[in-house]
Amino acid sequence: MIRVLLVDDQPLIRSGFRALLDLEDDIEVVAEAADGRDGVVLARQHLPDIALIDIQMPGMDGIEATRHIAADPDLAGVHVVILTNYGLDEYVYHALRAGAAGYLVKDIRPEDFLHSVRVAARGDALLAPSITRRLIHRYLAQPLNTSANTGLKELTTREREAVTLVAQGLSNDEIANHMVISPLTAKTHINRAMTKLHARDRAQLVVLAYESGLVAPHNS
Repeated sequence: MIRVLLVDDQPLIRSGFRALLDLEDDIEVVAEAADGRDGVVLARQHLPDIALIDIQMPGMDGIEATRHIAADPDLAGVHVVILTNYGLDEYVYHALRAGAAGYLVKDIRPEDFLHSVRVAARGDALLAPSITRRLIHRYLAQPLNTSANTGLKELTTREREAVTLVAQGLSNDEIANHMVISPLTAKTHINRAMTKLHARDRAQLVVLAYESGLVAPHNS
C-alpha cells in the first residue's frame, strides 16, 4: 500500500487529489495539511511513502517543508513530490535542490497523476528531462558546485556514464541497455554515485550532474 500525505493550502485542490487517490486499491491518503509546517509534523507522525506538497503556501512554503523533510534522517523513506501550477519556475528548481524527488504540474491528467505517484513510490525521480534542462539552464547562475565536482573525481568511468544517463531521463532498464550491463549493475552504479555525491535520491543526482558540469543543459 502506498501511503500519501497531501499538503496544499487550497481545500478544493486537496479534495480533488484525495478523491482520485481514494479510488485506487493500492494507495491510501494517511493525512492532509494546509501548510508546510503542519505537513512536516504529519510526515513525522505518519511516515508516508509520498508527500505531495504545494510549492507556494502561506507560512512555511513547499521548499522549506521539503528542506525539513530531507534533513530528517527519520524521514529518509519519504519521497517529496512538489505540486506546482507551472512546469518552469525558479521555485521548482530550488525545491529540487532542497531534496524533492520530482514535481507535478497541477493540470496533469488524472491517469498520469496516479502513474506518477506510483513511480515516485518506487524511488524513481519525477523529472521531465526537457523541463529540467530548461530549469537548470535558466537558474544556474552561481558557480559550479565545488563539492559536487570533488565527488565527481571519486566516480568510476562507468558511474559517471550512469549519472549522465540518469540526467538524460533514462530508467534503470534503459541505462542497462545503453551500457550493455544488467539492470542490477546499473542500479549499483547509480547507488554508488549517489553515495559518493551525497545525493538523497535520483532527482538530486540529476541536479548535481548539471551543477557540477558533468551534463550541460544544452547538450543532453
